[in-house]
Amino acid sequence: MNRRWKYLPQYLAIAPFFVLFAVFGVYPVVYSLWLSLQRWNGVSEMKFVGLENFAFLLTDTAFWDAIGNTLIIWVMSTIPMLVLSMLVALGLNSSVRHKDFLRVAYFLPNVTSIVAMSLVFGSFFSNEFGVLNWFLGLIGVDPVQWLNDPWAIRVAISLMIIWRWTGYNAIILLAGLQALPQDVYEAAKLDGAGPVQTFFRVTLPLLRPVILFSVVMSAIGGLQIFTESQILLGDRGGPEGAGMTMVLYFYNTAFADNDFGYGAAIAWGIFVVVVLFSILNWRLVQRPARVNGGGK
Repeated sequence: MNRRWKYLPQYLAIAPFFVLFAVFGVYPVVYSLWLSLQRWNGVSEMKFVGLENFAFLLTDTAFWDAIGNTLIIWVMSTIPMLVLSMLVALGLNSSVRHKDFLRVAYFLPNVTSIVAMSLVFGSFFSNEFGVLNWFLGLIGVDPVQWLNDPWAIRVAISLMIIWRWTGYNAIILLAGLQALPQDVYEAAKLDGAGPVQTFFRVTLPLLRPVILFSVVMSAIGGLQIFTESQILLGDRGGPEGAGMTMVLYFYNTAFADNDFGYGAAIAWGIFVVVVLFSILNWRLVQRPARVNGGGK
């Protein structure tokens, strides 16, 4: 008994974290699962419907359209963003001047308010008085209806995501580059490997764990796009619902239509999609790394 009381101060020291985690983490998750089995508008009494909400979710074409829009925007934003992040990281890892300033400058968009950023991009992509259409007019190109055309809407949202997350991933990749052993590069140089061969046969294999982290985190974040679409296009995702993402659809169902039971089911559906997509990305990227020092 005395031995248990001996560690009481340590338990009390870490107790606030677990209490807060239980109240604001575990309880909402468990309650959302219970709520997904109900029909409730937030005011009247709950009505237990079992798996009815999930059964309807599987046949809900609006939800599947939202998944399709989210995946399209993810592909259009994440792949270019990761490529740009790698190029930025390689540049910062070289002998470029003012590295500290450039790191802060590239990371700054990530800490900028998403709402403020969305408002700025809204004026940038405005159909009538947007800066981008003004620039296109200068070079003789007809204005583009950025916020009316479905594919132009997806391009606009993708550019917002690229602008925000390129610097963040570049800093992560830069940290990975700086941690790579230099003796491997020296051996590759002695074997006659050029810069391109060294990058593909040495840098990328050694950097695979960091790339895997960036890909998985980008997949998780990219499938939860909400603010960019909601501020830029409104609650309904713009014309033809081209900007209607999964999280925006959940928001409309739960908080605009006051269907909290089905909204909770949508939230669990989003969770399953994110998990499956993250596992898929992990399996595609995670392969045995082979480091070849030479060009043979």
